[in-house]
Amino acid sequence: MGATEWEWDETLFAGAAVHYGVGRMPYPASLAAALRDELGLDGTGRLLDVGCGPGSLTLLLAPLFATTVGVDADADMLAEARRQAEEAGTPAIEWRHLRGEDLPADLGVFDVVSFAQSFHWMNQPLVARRVRDMVAPGGVWVHIGATTHRGAATDAPLPRPSPPWERIDALVARYLGPVRRAGQGLLPNGTGGVEEAVMREAGYRGPGRIVIDEGRVVERGVDEVVAAVLSLSSSAPHLFAERLPAFVTDLRRLLGEAAFRGRFAERVVPIEAVVWRP
Repeated sequence: MGATEWEWDETLFAGAAVHYGVGRMPYPASLAAALRDELGLDGTGRLLDVGCGPGSLTLLLAPLFATTVGVDADADMLAEARRQAEEAGTPAIEWRHLRGEDLPADLGVFDVVSFAQSFHWMNQPLVARRVRDMVAPGGVWVHIGATTHRGAATDAPLPRPSPPWERIDALVARYLGPVRRAGQGLLPNGTGGVEEAVMREAGYRGPGRIVIDEGRVVERGVDEVVAAVLSLSSSAPHLFAERLPAFVTDLRRLLGEAAFRGRFAERVVPIEAVVWRP
């Protein structure tokens, strides 16, 4: 993705933070267990979660470390992360309002540096180089690849209809135009997909891969699917401006017609943890 196509700005997820907890499917406990077993995590050491958002991964992994720091570029995301941490009884996590490009920011070194669905929004070569010196000897970089706002496409029978994602996407396009929106710009070709080359160029070894595929089927209501749509950068609330209430009304009507007694079912998408070592 060339800089002439899109540049990051602070409105990327504006208004989306409050929708994450409702609209995004949580990471499973089995992900934490798999990382614990693979990396020998025992409640000591330090974790840095970069692009932590509302703390979805941070809170899951924090019990495996003595010290946890979450950083994000969106102040509303961090406010939601603090709220979630208080509710979960883990207020000791340190939250810092930083972009990945601002690192190392005198944060020190960490045994694990994690990126959960966030690295693709960053200047990947720059962040990979800067984080490399933040990984302690014997430590690792972990990238979590997942789709948590929607389920996997499947021909297998489900107990309820799946959300009509193609029609949802068409509705978003009717309001926002056919080219994907992202912050104040457009993202016609998606985000960069060259992580492996970037990591090797920055001096990392690997990768090792851990795949979590529980095949779980989850049921979701209309409110959850609406929140999932509004949690996305491409359909974040600010993009609709004064048309947001009309969009939500149309979206609810579409979902109400497609649901069975207000409910949908989806099969959870497999999660991949990619492990790199400096």
